[in-house]
This record gives sequence, structure tokens and C-alpha cells, in this order.
Amino acid sequence: MLPQTEAWLPLFPLNTVLFPQGVLPLRVFETRYIDMVRECMKQERPFGVVLIRAGQEVGAAAEPERVGTLAHMRDWDMAQLGLMSLVTEGGERFRIEDTRVLPDQRLEARVHMLAPDGMPAADALHVACAGALKTVIENVERQGRAEQGKDFISPFSQPLRLDSAGWVANRWCELLPIPLKARQALLELEDPRSRLEVVHQFLTQHGII
Repeated sequence: MLPQTEAWLPLFPLNTVLFPQGVLPLRVFETRYIDMVRECMKQERPFGVVLIRAGQEVGAAAEPERVGTLAHMRDWDMAQLGLMSLVTEGGERFRIEDTRVLPDQRLEARVHMLAPDGMPAADALHVACAGALKTVIENVERQGRAEQGKDFISPFSQPLRLDSAGWVANRWCELLPIPLKARQALLELEDPRSRLEVVHQFLTQHGII
């Protein structure tokens, strides 16, 4: 369920960038965020993941970047008191219009939902990036299962959507060894084709394709 435009969206400021359809495991230990997650579960609504522009993940409310992504909870567990494990999946992107800080230093925002990624026509650029991504995914999942067994959580949402240029671009944006600010800039690009072009240039320059 998407947040209503007049509603306040709970925010989880983190030192990470979540892309649409991205898988983000979280270990939640601060009481304020455990409370936030429980409230979201009760209301069957997502929360927003935003990159921290200034501040820290713990303590006083951090200053977030203006564009973030809805995080839908797909699985959760509380194996020990005071520690909640979540598996979330990225939904639509949003732009923050206004924020407020609650007494417990939680952040909430009024947001404007951004248009979902379209489906650019497949071409040689898309095919090359998708082929390389398929190889990476297979290697990551093979190694993860070998090392972690049943505890392995794939960082890739299922089913794989290698036929979608936007999906391929977003997965590469998560994987590339680039600074968080650069990853945030890619998230903010309106056109998934533009993201894919940046990815293709990086992969070409580094001899990956």
C-alpha cells in the first residue's frame, strides 16, 4: 500500500541507498525503530529508506537526502529480545517535500511519489549489461549458498527481471564499487535509460563487458 500524499511517511535514514526491487536486509536494535517497524506492520504500510546527508544512524535524527525509496517488509524475525531482523524490498521512489522530528528523534516526511521506471526497449547496450549481470548473480548466489547454507539471503529479488532495462540498471547501481553520493545521484535520475548508460560506460571502462 502506498502512503497517502497527505500522510506522514516514517523514514529510516541509513548509510545505504535502496533502489526499486532491491533487497535490503536490516538488523534493527534501536527502540525507536523497532517501534516504527511494529507500527508499519500493524498498519500494513512501508517505511522510507533514505541516505543520510548529515548525521549518524544512531542518536539524534539525521538529515536525509531528498530522494528515497519505499521499503516493503517481506520477512522478519526477533530471535533475541531487542534485535529485529528484517528483509525488505524496494518499492517506488519518492521526493521529500517536508520533514518533522518526533520526540524520540524519529523522522517522518510528507513525500511526492516519483513515476515508476518505464520499460526502455531492449537493445545491444541492455543485452550486454544483462548478460554480465546474469553471470554476477549466479556467482554471488553460488558462493553465498556455499558459505552460508540455509541462512543465505539473496541480494536479488525474485524472479530475476533481466529483460527489464530498469531492473538491470538498478541492480548494477547497487553492485558497482562507487561512493554513496554517486549511488544516490543514480537513484535520482528520472530515466532508467540514463542509469543504464552510466552503468554501461563504467563496465566498458573497467573491461567487464
